[in-house]
This record gives sequence, C-alpha cells and structure tokens, in this order.
Amino acid sequence: MYEFAYEKPSSLDEAAKLLQSSEDAKILAGGQTLIPTLKQRLAQPSHLIDLQGIGDLSGISAGGSSITIGALTTHAAVAASKDVAKAIPALAELASHIGDPQVRNTGTLGGSIANNDPAADYPAAVLGLNATVTTNKREIKADDFFKGMFETALEDDEIITKVSFPIPEKAGYAKFPNPASRYAMVGVLAAQTGSGVRVAVTGAGPCVFRWTEAERALSGSFNADALKDLSLPADGLNADIHGSAEYRAHLVGVMARRAVAAAD
Repeated sequence: MYEFAYEKPSSLDEAAKLLQSSEDAKILAGGQTLIPTLKQRLAQPSHLIDLQGIGDLSGISAGGSSITIGALTTHAAVAASKDVAKAIPALAELASHIGDPQVRNTGTLGGSIANNDPAADYPAAVLGLNATVTTNKREIKADDFFKGMFETALEDDEIITKVSFPIPEKAGYAKFPNPASRYAMVGVLAAQTGSGVRVAVTGAGPCVFRWTEAERALSGSFNADALKDLSLPADGLNADIHGSAEYRAHLVGVMARRAVAAAD
C-alpha cells in the first residue's frame, strides 16, 4: 500500500467533519472491498476514516412494521438475528450466504450498499423490500439510491447510518453464486408488500434493477407459475468468463421462480 492518514472517530459528527475537511478521504466500514482495493493500489485516499469506533452505528431493532439495521451491523449478525428471521426470513437467509464466514463476520450492511458492487446481495434486499437508507444528512428511498455500477445517490460527505426494511407480507431470495467468490452471478429477491409486488435482480446487470414485467405477472398471482412463460431480454446484461448475457438472462427467470417459491 502507500502512505495515508488513518483516523478513527468516536462519533458520527467527528467522522462527518473529518470527511468534509479531508482532500480525498475514504470511509472504512468492514473493509472487505476497500482493503483489497488499497492493496492493489486501485484507490489512493489521503485519509482513511474508520467507523468501527462509533458504537451507535451497529445493532438491529424491530419496531412494528419494520426492521432497522445499523450501517455497521455485520452480515453474520443479520443472519443470526431472531428478530430478522421472524420478521423477514428472506433477509436473514440472504445474509447467511454472503461470501464466507470471514466476510460475514467482518463485512457490513452499510459498506455493502455504499459500494454497490453489481454482484452484491444486499442491494437486492434494499431494492426488493423497498427499504429506506438513512444517512447523516437525509433519508433516501431504495428506488432513488442505486444509480449505476459502483454508483449511488450518496454525496461525497454523506455517511450511511442505518437501513429500515418494511416488513413484507412475504418475500423470498434465491441466488446462483459464483463458486469461487460466492458473489451472485444472479440473485433475485421477490416480495409481496402492502403497496404491491417488487422483484429486484442483482448480479445480472451493471447495477441492481427491478424486473417490472415479473412484478406485473406476480401482481395477479404471487406464484412461481405466474413467471413460467416470462423471459428477460439479454440486452445490456453482464457477460464475462463465468457466463454470457443470455445465460444470465436465463438464470434470472430460474432464480425468480425459486425466490417466489421460497417466499414466506
């Protein structure tokens, strides 16, 4: 790596001030993406602001119609939470299959969605469950948060503090993982909510997206059979050594049906 200033603030206000005053700072949450990026010299920040000293950014609370998860809450904590498993089983299931045990015990919800990797699992949960992302400055609806490959609505001086997930009537998540990285080649979260059906797809395209045709089909009957004759065009989907765009388009249909079948 190379020389940079390391800061470990004890409060959100202190972290925000450091972020605003630094020439080119990076936020460190779990570090599962940032540390390898630094090692490869793909990022060269002037300051590294470690949020791990801010205790109130972690934790899970269940309140009436939603589950709220702190930005620094690890994937393992979400997977093991009885509150999450009771309210949104699909969210606990999703978290339990992110990466490997080291990733799950270190990686965080806030870090995952702020990075917005095209193959990450959590963006599908945030978008599919119509969550609200809260920062130190504002609240951002899921439909407005994810903008493109590794791009979000976050401003340079914004820090995610928590994410609130409305409890759906039922939801399911299905993923076809890359066997080496465990990232999603395709992952689909399907949810039936009080305001309608939402189907979010990760891994298939440059950014997580909603499959609106599937949502319309499931609005009439939230059943896997409603999707049996539906196919997603391959145009614009990811293609690499692991799978063509056409292969991923096929997987979206398969994973969507599995997600609906698993919904509870």
